[in-house]
Amino acid sequence: MPRNYAEVSRAIVDALGGLNNIEAVTHCMTRLRFVVKDETQVDYPRLKAIDGVMGVVHNDTQCQVIIGNNVSQAFQALQAMGSPAASSTPVKRKITLKSIGAGILDALVGTMSPLIPAIIGGSMVKLLAMILDMAGVFEKGSSTLVILNVIGDGAFFFLPVMVAASAALKFKTNMSLAIAIAGVLVHPNFIDLMAKAAQGQAVEFAFIPVTAVKYTYTVIPALVMTWILSHIERGVDRITPAVTKNFLKPMLIVLIAAPIAIVLIGPIGIWIGSGISALVYTVHGYLGWLSVAIMGAIWPLLVMTGMHRVFTPTIIQTIAETGKEGMVMPSEIGANLSLGGSSLAVAFRTKNRELRQTALAAAASAIVAGISEPALYGVAVRLKRPLVACLISGFICGAVAGIGGLASHSMASPGLFTSVQFFDPTNPMSIVWVGAVMVLSVVLSFVLTLLLGFEDIPETDATTTAQPAAVPERVNAINSH
Repeated sequence: MPRNYAEVSRAIVDALGGLNNIEAVTHCMTRLRFVVKDETQVDYPRLKAIDGVMGVVHNDTQCQVIIGNNVSQAFQALQAMGSPAASSTPVKRKITLKSIGAGILDALVGTMSPLIPAIIGGSMVKLLAMILDMAGVFEKGSSTLVILNVIGDGAFFFLPVMVAASAALKFKTNMSLAIAIAGVLVHPNFIDLMAKAAQGQAVEFAFIPVTAVKYTYTVIPALVMTWILSHIERGVDRITPAVTKNFLKPMLIVLIAAPIAIVLIGPIGIWIGSGISALVYTVHGYLGWLSVAIMGAIWPLLVMTGMHRVFTPTIIQTIAETGKEGMVMPSEIGANLSLGGSSLAVAFRTKNRELRQTALAAAASAIVAGISEPALYGVAVRLKRPLVACLISGFICGAVAGIGGLASHSMASPGLFTSVQFFDPTNPMSIVWVGAVMVLSVVLSFVLTLLLGFEDIPETDATTTAQPAAVPERVNAINSH
């Protein structure tokens, strides 16, 4: 039965303390992401109990409400209620190491989450072009393949511009100015100038040396640049007379922000991004398949905290530089499909009809589309023991994926339909390895979930909230029946 997301959204807003307590709201593929002004006004037990809410993750003033695959409908209903982000003034908060870390993570996740559909879409189009080329459907170098690759590459080549636009919403600054400044970094003349600088030619701006940097396919420079722009815009607004704001204010902002981005922010951002990538893949270089196994085991926990989005820039940069990514993406195969297999086991064993429907839908989402959060929050976290089964299965399947040397040519969430991203044209055995890991993930997590058992949810819990909850029924391990 379709949910009324207008009612769900109203209930969420009420539990968060009302529209006046919401500073900003965005959404990713499965979550509504709120920034609240006063966390003490949030009723978390009430929020978690709302029908249609699969789970809640909160940290300081950040509150993530997991809706599932229909999150866009809930977001549209929220927009119909009014946009808190558009009318609210940012609240000054106490600066601590914890708040700085949370702020950086929130900025990165809040900026990148809206861009994921475009990145996945581009990745899959490039993958389609590769498959068509492998199959010989078109001649090598044909205009059709070139155009398909250009279509797929658009989101990556102009990623700094997309990041700037998304970050402008996040930091509440002028989007057109952010896009214009980011556009400088991917302007053909500037790209040509940076290529000459890389070859040793001296490049200066107002007698200040400019570091040779390639900005296409990058995230951090545009993100940091837009944050700086938000402060520059407020500063310039204070010093410019009202009569000159229409022309002097934007000119000063661009003249201040663009050179800072080119001379300082851009190179620092590239160094930060490269440093993070180097650290991640140095660990992979030392630990090999074990690093993939560890990542497969902890991936559901990273998703629960929202930390999984931290790896998005690293994956993008690695694929752009090497054409593939062999640590994070392969680990997701076992993690995602294990959640699907565990949900199938719950659907098989539970006596609760509503839980069975939820588990079946969550399993299909995780196995077929690679969207694992309905299974994670609707089943695994809710019942606890299935989560343990998924962590064990994720480790074992990650190890197999690492031993098989699997690597992704795209960054779509791994599932049945997106498994082609792991096929290596030079290694036909990669198809066998991918199939083996996927089957092992589903079967192993299914069996482990039955062996560990779980506390079933009685029908009364799903059908009424007026009566006290009944004592949960223990679903025993498979070998005890």
